[in-house]
Amino acid sequence: MRDALAQAARIIDTALDAGGRPCLTCSFQAEDVAVLHLLRARRPEIPVLFLETGYHFPEVLEYRDHLTRQWGLHTVSLRAGAPTLHPDTPSECCHQRKVEPLMAGLAGYDLWFTGLRREQSPTRANLQPDEQHRFPAGLTLRKVSPVYDWTTAEVFAYLAANDIPVLPLYQQGYTSIGCAPCTAKPAPGEHARAGRWGGNKLECGLHTVTIKEA
Repeated sequence: MRDALAQAARIIDTALDAGGRPCLTCSFQAEDVAVLHLLRARRPEIPVLFLETGYHFPEVLEYRDHLTRQWGLHTVSLRAGAPTLHPDTPSECCHQRKVEPLMAGLAGYDLWFTGLRREQSPTRANLQPDEQHRFPAGLTLRKVSPVYDWTTAEVFAYLAANDIPVLPLYQQGYTSIGCAPCTAKPAPGEHARAGRWGGNKLECGLHTVTIKEA
């Protein structure tokens, strides 16, 4: 754990030292909160971008509000302008309620921190800690994932060691938490994101809509 923590700290420090306008996208899942805690030690005022889809579990919103008050976070809610799509069309709904607000919300930044981890799903197995990404509309930014190679056990060990409360849904058996209609508990032995979207897909589009540049 000590080596993983030191590496994450180096990744964050290197990215911040290079300059730019940083932000963190945060769903308030465990790995996002770990990255948030690490970032706050360096940039307490960092904008925390939260995608307000209208379909979150009440527990997520309560937890977000609790940490925002307790830590004095600069939490910014990103919403679709006039959402019309619903979870019965998940790909289109995700694009309208998540991807489009994210693209608009990130326009003011050029350094994007995330809590992505390789272990989360097969679609993230080749994740790198520091990548350059370009959105379809042309926005280019540096995408940094400090805990990219942490295990789930390391994430929860970090939260416990720092007395950080955990989102209660984990105690109910959820391992990857998104919008309530599209989130289920995975079967034993499945990867963390297997319970998302009824197993029909693994990504909402936030991290696949961009082009990773060499």
